[in-house]
Amino acid sequence: MSTSSRLVACVVAVAVVAAAGAPSAPAQSRPLVVGSSATYPPFAYENPQKQIVGFDVDIIKAIAAKTGVQVRIVNTPFVGIFASLNNGDIDLIVSGVTINERRKQSYDFTAPYFEARQLIAVPAGSAVTTLQGLNGKKVAVVTGSTADDIASRAFGKTSGNIRRFDTTPLIISELLSGGVDAAIGDNGVIAYRVQEHKGLKTVNDPALAKDYFGIAVKKGNTALRDTLNKGLAAIIADGTYAKLYRTWFKAEPPVLPTQ
Repeated sequence: MSTSSRLVACVVAVAVVAAAGAPSAPAQSRPLVVGSSATYPPFAYENPQKQIVGFDVDIIKAIAAKTGVQVRIVNTPFVGIFASLNNGDIDLIVSGVTINERRKQSYDFTAPYFEARQLIAVPAGSAVTTLQGLNGKKVAVVTGSTADDIASRAFGKTSGNIRRFDTTPLIISELLSGGVDAAIGDNGVIAYRVQEHKGLKTVNDPALAKDYFGIAVKKGNTALRDTLNKGLAAIIADGTYAKLYRTWFKAEPPVLPTQ
């Protein structure tokens, strides 16, 4: 072998070794499909250009940028969003999903990304001040939501006074039309909707426990969960999370638990 041939062989060998030792980007054959119900402002909704925007959307895009993965947001009705995850139609859910023990039996969750509580919307002239004050009254909730769980425990799952709908706009519409006496839902969404209607007000019952939203993945998909957790920790640490929170909620973000 000539001197020049030996030199070329050495260069190639060094390049191969260097490439083998270099950190590789996350392997991804396709974008991760993110299910989000785009009827949930300010968390996720369609703008006039039919783009899905909102706090949830910005959060998952920021996490994706930090972890080097690609994501594709798909408008998925909340009533069927967990079935879509189970069927493999979507890879994860970012849609104001409350972390609770029942759901944790079937799905894995990231660390919390939003501090939530349930809020009650009633007509401005209503005398209701607590959840129990709704006993015997008609209450609207989104099917399968935390509000549905709370109303079911308080008034009985089969109670005819619990009216279930597919989206938050529908429960607010039913309240405005007089079809129900109250609507219950997540604080960010209910407050946002009530601001749009002067004839409504919110009732904050301190007895309703504080909850947290998390990103849901299939049970056992710890690799994806851990990747998302790393991205979430990174955007909290560098101030991106706080910036997004202030943009959407006009307030300072709370300190979130790490898990």
